[in-house]
Amino acid sequence: MDRFQTLLVDEIPSLRRYAKVLCKDRDQADDLVQECLLRAISRRKLWLGHKGIRPWLFTIMHNLFVNALRRPAHLYVDTLSEGYSNTAIADDHAEELSMLADFEKSFTTLSTEQREVLMLVGVEQLSYKRVAKITNVPVGTVMSRLARAREQLRKTLDGEVQSTKIKRIK
Repeated sequence: MDRFQTLLVDEIPSLRRYAKVLCKDRDQADDLVQECLLRAISRRKLWLGHKGIRPWLFTIMHNLFVNALRRPAHLYVDTLSEGYSNTAIADDHAEELSMLADFEKSFTTLSTEQREVLMLVGVEQLSYKRVAKITNVPVGTVMSRLARAREQLRKTLDGEVQSTKIKRIK
């Protein structure tokens, strides 16, 4: 394998986590990752080798996701816990399992935009500037979405807020 292929393979776990944030279905998330990798391979010459490959791949994935939203079949995700399963946690860790389930439930109450920013900043540890570039929004919007996501998670986990849906008026 050449350097580009090695870098792609190394980013697959991050791509899967990000895709699961965007999609509600594991199979759809896997399809999104595959489509992202195919797009990256077919447009390999557009990648600037001196810059990190992760932001470039996340931008491709974000754009694929946004384009999919424009089609009748929507892609979403309701889980963040790649690699976690009920069987992976022993029975003597019931409290941790319960906390994880509570977090996942709270995480799914966030808007897609908030989940996306929280994942990119909190889990993938990308800078606000990179997240802004990936999501094609201003840095201030990234910071605002992140702050609102964290606040809603805190309130939901503390039991202060029931699942609130924001009504969008067009």
